[in-house]
Amino acid sequence: MLTFDPKDLSTGKLHGYLLSAVAPRPIAFASTIDEDGNPNLSPFSFFNVFSANPPILIFSPARRVRDNSVKHTLENVEVTREVVINVVNYELVHQASLSSTEYDKGINEFDKAGLTMLKSDVVKPFRVAESPVQMECKVNDIIKLGTEGGAGNLVICEVVKLHISKDVLDENDLIIQEKLDLVARAGGSYYNRAKHGFFEIPKPLQTLGIGIDAMPKEIKNSMIFTGNDLGMLGNVEALPTAEAIADFVKSIGEHHINITEMSRRQKHKMAQNYLSYGDVESAWKLLLS
Repeated sequence: MLTFDPKDLSTGKLHGYLLSAVAPRPIAFASTIDEDGNPNLSPFSFFNVFSANPPILIFSPARRVRDNSVKHTLENVEVTREVVINVVNYELVHQASLSSTEYDKGINEFDKAGLTMLKSDVVKPFRVAESPVQMECKVNDIIKLGTEGGAGNLVICEVVKLHISKDVLDENDLIIQEKLDLVARAGGSYYNRAKHGFFEIPKPLQTLGIGIDAMPKEIKNSMIFTGNDLGMLGNVEALPTAEAIADFVKSIGEHHINITEMSRRQKHKMAQNYLSYGDVESAWKLLLS
């Protein structure tokens, strides 16, 4: 067994060890607004529930390890002292991942991730309509754990209104865990789903995904694609070139598949199949052919 003194490790390496070892971690899908009323949405896995009376949640938007900058969520809660914590289930995990992209201040991650803003009852930040549990919160305190990259900021939130979808409740209005189908974070790109164990989603932090809002209407409004499908399609930095699409069409034709004769539904079904294997590039080439 290897033994380390944390002081002897780089912050990045220690961060990786901690995130891989302390897992799976629940996800706080935090919705905030800035001083001008612009919505912001981002997931955080430094999160849990710490009290029922009063009902207290704590999440931590840590300072970025690479450059010691802070996230828009932290800036927003410092000013407005309000946040909505939405839970992340499997049906929207790709969209939640896409929203973690570091878009510029003022960019609406609800739009980028193709999620619906739902007006809250008590606080100003919007709820995520697709989330099965939404908790409106007032921020009681923010505890800064340090000033260097990697330092956490404990946002202590008190739940002032709780919303739960009837779809995940039994006849006694208790949550059915299997129907809730929550996901959790682990180290690297790994997630955990209670039903099926670990799976992987590439992290969208190094590049800016085009976002679901930038897609052609016939794709983002498709009756075939799920939210996860759209989240995968939205997490590309750029669409394929005309030359790449032409080469793809030619190669498909060699397999006796005439794309020009396919209906839109057939294309979407075939693209969805590519997505099931993680082949986002081929899915886009097909859709744009």
